[in-house]
Amino acid sequence: MRILVLGAGKMGSFFLDLLSFDHETAVYEKDTRRMRFTYNCQRFTRLDEIAAFRPELVINAVTVKYTIAAFNEVMPHLPADCILSDIASVKTGLKEFYEQCGHPFVSTHPMFGPTFANLNQLSEENAIIISEGDRDGRQFFRKLYHDLGLNIYEYTFDEHDRTVAYSLSIPFVSTFVFAAVMKHQDAPGTTFKRHMRIAKGVMSEDDYLLQEVLFNPYTHDQVSQIRTELKELLDIIDHKDSDRMKQYLTKIRKNVK
Repeated sequence: MRILVLGAGKMGSFFLDLLSFDHETAVYEKDTRRMRFTYNCQRFTRLDEIAAFRPELVINAVTVKYTIAAFNEVMPHLPADCILSDIASVKTGLKEFYEQCGHPFVSTHPMFGPTFANLNQLSEENAIIISEGDRDGRQFFRKLYHDLGLNIYEYTFDEHDRTVAYSLSIPFVSTFVFAAVMKHQDAPGTTFKRHMRIAKGVMSEDDYLLQEVLFNPYTHDQVSQIRTELKELLDIIDHKDSDRMKQYLTKIRKNVK
């Protein structure tokens, strides 16, 4: 299959490396410096090169802020039957875009990234395939993710957004709170250092991605739960209530088993 990847960032390069030995691959990237570490693929900087390549599948791996804009830029240069795909963690506006784009499409979310995941060992990582897409496209990504050892789930766009609100917004907000109140220590403990490592990873993410995850319509209720739990915990601390503290710890330990 002829596969075009949009964007030579971390995930774009990962997919190029993954696919280039079994498919004819190319990357479209305006910043030529980002293509220095792409191998075994064609490198495009012009739209006419895309037209000549005639891709059968496009994997959009640009920054989430520009996902739809990147599609709109290349679509006039794609064959009519070319499958559009994205790997965005935030699907805002994509369902509406796909419904009017005139191309078959498939939307997926590999729920890992180069910041934290071991890309050579992904058996504990997950991927979501949106059910509202082209059958052949879904089968392609199902096989790809299966071969990587990922745990695969199929959700609608709406179900995906609900899942992301839970799985991303709670860790992100918890990390924001930690980063907002922390002070650098000369001799930090192990737990502090682990939290700091996570905080640095989260804060290295694109600002627009962080914003869109938190602006997800389902995020508010998740963040409200954090506020409720903090209020209860603060009340226990203020009253130095040992019995309530033990009950509280027992409750939350059940959640992390």
